[in-house]
Amino acid sequence: MNDKALRILIADDEPLYRNTTAELLRDEGYECICVEDAHDATAVLQEHPVDLILTDLNMPGNLRLELLKEGRAKYSHIPMIVVTGVPSVPTAIESVRLGIADYLLKPVKFEELLIAVERATRPSTKITQEERDQKPPSDLRTKYPEIIGESPPMLSLLEIVDRVAASDTNVLITGESGTGKEVVAKAIHRQSPRRENAFQIIDCTAIPEMLFESVLFGHVKGAFTGALRDQKGLLESCDGGTAFLDEIGELPAAAQAKLLRAIQEQTFTPVGATKSVSIDTRFVCATNRNLQSEVESGRFRQDLFYRLAVIHIELAPLRERGDDIQLLAESFLDRLRTKESRITGFRPEVIECFRRYRWPGNIRELRNVIERAITLAQGNEIDVVDLPQQLCEPESRATNGHSLAEISRDQALDHADREYLNALLQKHEGVIASAARQAGMSRQGLNKLLRRHGINADDFR
Repeated sequence: MNDKALRILIADDEPLYRNTTAELLRDEGYECICVEDAHDATAVLQEHPVDLILTDLNMPGNLRLELLKEGRAKYSHIPMIVVTGVPSVPTAIESVRLGIADYLLKPVKFEELLIAVERATRPSTKITQEERDQKPPSDLRTKYPEIIGESPPMLSLLEIVDRVAASDTNVLITGESGTGKEVVAKAIHRQSPRRENAFQIIDCTAIPEMLFESVLFGHVKGAFTGALRDQKGLLESCDGGTAFLDEIGELPAAAQAKLLRAIQEQTFTPVGATKSVSIDTRFVCATNRNLQSEVESGRFRQDLFYRLAVIHIELAPLRERGDDIQLLAESFLDRLRTKESRITGFRPEVIECFRRYRWPGNIRELRNVIERAITLAQGNEIDVVDLPQQLCEPESRATNGHSLAEISRDQALDHADREYLNALLQKHEGVIASAARQAGMSRQGLNKLLRRHGINADDFR
């Protein structure tokens, strides 16, 4: 496969896995050096040049990721793949911080491992030595201007995003609706080695179940009634780039199985085709659901969850971000007002209203409030009278007489969602299309949310 065989260092304390993997890789044309612990791996690295490190986590000398840390410090040009039978979020996060190429779970299919090896050693997607040695800017807020905030949750987020961006690992972004999951996904892609290639947004709520396979994987002419020509799918269109699967929690069960195979093998077969298509795609997914709970209830595949959530980023709701609310409001004001606008800022009472309000629609709702206020304001500053009425009420009456501190977090979030949806439908007089546009959602997504909360849009017409 190469003029000069690539050399792989395999470090694993399980003899059967180590030897079997080495034999399979040798059959593919790779040269393999096998060791049973991190101490021997370090000795090999000092004596022999290698092109890839394939390592277990739970083995002598690497229980605290010593091999990964030394590998990044002394051999930063060598890509590393972690293969572990005991996955955990802390080790996954730390592994990605150290710049690993992939994080695989045992038992791993050899086809999946081979794809990871080929991807890690491929020059087009491998992080170059120059990129690894380049020191990040001291202020990550400058590096990621689209992520606005100075609160502790946001500073932690910026650090994680910066580490994750440099890797090729799949990422799951969770958080309430409107917290900025797509913004974070785009930021990860923009700072990744894939930044020159496509960032493909795939809204899982907008694709009918019967058309999912065709839309995602494409089809050939004559595959079904109406297939008048070959059609490339969304995944093929972002080959070499990043696929962002929004609202992955809404994916039907049958579609989950097909997506899992495409992610694991990086290949798929278009509808009606006989030849498979290979891709080199990173997957970043987002949902406002608790996927772990969905797995436990049987509504989401466990194996797909683990493939997607190698790195899990949870976005804080706006109400927990303190002074970020004012920073975001000022940013939206600068962005939304026209050159002819006379609006210069906010009255102090407005900022106080912003701080007290619970923001059930999060950043998306704040943006809509600012846009509305710019339109309605008559003075040089946005005043309280320019805000929606619910922002100025001392406390919502929808908690049945209980304060927010007296109910559970889930009850409070459900209440906030219902309050936002009711206000949204009231404003748009029950018209789903216009309500969905304001909320930044698809009509299908909004309808699913309404059904979940037992709200009927007809009641507002």
